[in-house]
Amino acid sequence: MIQSIDYAALSPLIVISAGAIALLLGDLFDASRRVLGWAAAGILAAAFGAVLVLAAGDPRATFCVPGELRGDGPPSCSYVADDFTLVFQGIVLAAAFVVVLLSLEEIERTSLPAGEYFFLLFCAVAGVLSLVAARDLVLLVVGLETLSLPVFALVALRRYDGRATEAAVKLFLVSVVSAAVLLFGISLVYGTTGSMHFDRIAIANVPDGLEPVLAAGIVMVIVGFGFKVAAVPFHFWAPDVYQGAPLPVAAFLSVVSKAGGFAGLALVVTLAFPQQSDVWGPLLAVLAAVTMTAGNVMALRQTQAVRLLAWSSVAQSGYMIAPLAVGVFHIREAVAATAGYLAFYAVMNLGAFAIVTGFRARQGAGEADLLADYRGMARVTPWYGGALAFFLVCLAGLPPGIMGLLAKVLVFKAVLSEPVAWLGVVMAVNTAIGLYYYLRWAVRLFGPAPAERYDLPWEPSFKVAVALTAGAAVLLSVAPQLLLEATLSLG
Repeated sequence: MIQSIDYAALSPLIVISAGAIALLLGDLFDASRRVLGWAAAGILAAAFGAVLVLAAGDPRATFCVPGELRGDGPPSCSYVADDFTLVFQGIVLAAAFVVVLLSLEEIERTSLPAGEYFFLLFCAVAGVLSLVAARDLVLLVVGLETLSLPVFALVALRRYDGRATEAAVKLFLVSVVSAAVLLFGISLVYGTTGSMHFDRIAIANVPDGLEPVLAAGIVMVIVGFGFKVAAVPFHFWAPDVYQGAPLPVAAFLSVVSKAGGFAGLALVVTLAFPQQSDVWGPLLAVLAAVTMTAGNVMALRQTQAVRLLAWSSVAQSGYMIAPLAVGVFHIREAVAATAGYLAFYAVMNLGAFAIVTGFRARQGAGEADLLADYRGMARVTPWYGGALAFFLVCLAGLPPGIMGLLAKVLVFKAVLSEPVAWLGVVMAVNTAIGLYYYLRWAVRLFGPAPAERYDLPWEPSFKVAVALTAGAAVLLSVAPQLLLEATLSLG
């Protein structure tokens, strides 16, 4: 059998893959770091345009197996460009665009090899684009590993920095374990259902006595994704990796990598295992409760900005897992809530990382990165200090950060159903905890501070990144329906 290939459906992935090779060749021919950086931003913009073109048409699919070859039913496709895929691909490409802007000065300041950096970054983005479009377990694993492998090298690319090397080793070991657990779970699923395609797994007749084996496989698959999204107790790599990696790479892990993990988790539980929601529903509910609680409690103790953002990211993972715990009850609305929360979170978190990255670059080699170092920032540089305060208020879910408040409301609404209504209480308590540490940082921005701390000018790429994220945050706080229309259509 010869499968036809729909190149239009693959166009965002093709643009990114070709761009990765072009950037590596450009570095080989001695193109400047600045030229490579802006070329990378342009390639991401082109891929985002391809996503918009696909969104204007009907859903497309490729790498399909005809139904008659499987016995009956419609064709089963491995790669599908539907609303779910395009929403997540749009989030990923927009976030990667901001990461590239943050990377321009980081590459110059720390003498990172630009060609290798952008090549690895684009390979990871290609992995996420494949992952969110995957509709079988093979492509899901390929996309996940294509995302993971380049990230190890990105974290360790500052070869002279012992912290980066240590962070890369921790991330590598955790990822290897998670991949092994995930593959073992997939083998159990295949052994009991006889299929790799999600639609075929969902309708498979499991032989008598093998239901516990399938349940064990499902649990292992969820555990594998738990490592990727830094869900407790699989989160222990996140704070050290965020602190040791270059800050743009930490921002990439906190948004782009997390988007891939949550997309994969949502796909397998909703498309492949809808009949086994009694297995994964309670498990996800417990994971959500423990993750948001541990993340928020540990964030209370942090005195460094990046570690606070790392533990905050762990807590935010709990909020994103929570809607999926409803099981078969309103599951499509739950997926829409998770996608909406992730989209709002991407803007807020990338904005905070943009300010922290720019501020650290201003401070030079003594990167203590303490929260106390930000004291008075809003007085001396109102634009950057005010933007950081607004991002923190959004993350806390307080007005005028309406987008953060609305993100919390989306998740609360999704979990207030019969199976997991108790999660609403846990979320309310954790939201109150989060208010303290976000506002504690925001208040310090308005305290007295020596003006010379902020005298150094900010690079144009940082200015563009802050302007984009701050503008998006304000726009989505005034008109959140611009994003909600896209994410809620998934329900």
